[in-house]
Amino acid sequence: MGRHADRTDLGREWGATDVVAERGEEGIAQVLELTGGDGTHVVVEAVGLRPAYDMAVGVVRVGGVISRIGVPQYEEAPVGFASLFGKNVTLTGGPAPVRAYIEERLPEVLDGRLQPAGSSTAPCPSTTFPPDTGRAMDDRESIKVLVNP
Repeated sequence: MGRHADRTDLGREWGATDVVAERGEEGIAQVLELTGGDGTHVVVEAVGLRPAYDMAVGVVRVGGVISRIGVPQYEEAPVGFASLFGKNVTLTGGPAPVRAYIEERLPEVLDGRLQPAGSSTAPCPSTTFPPDTGRAMDDRESIKVLVNP
């Protein structure tokens, strides 16, 4: 699900077959239509606002999984019978502990086996993080920032 072409195009490049731009009840209805009314096996909700979580609950199928990655931008989310328990949905996730993977992944990046540049649209020329790069991500002008030493 997405409304920003740079992100949805990247999703298609990585194997997405359908893109749903609608939000809320319209978005949920479209996903359910695409899945024959069943919903999705897995939903990734990445650092979203509460409406993103509500859509995740709306599109996940019975017995499915919602994985929340990163720190959500809201305090409360229902997990009771009407939202997750009744559908036997697994809720998992965490604050994206990227440092836990750096020893394994950084050598793959440095020797060319892993190419993170496809998800980055705003290079940062030093190890500092200029305010412009954060603003560009917040304004949806860039997907992520690739920091080059």
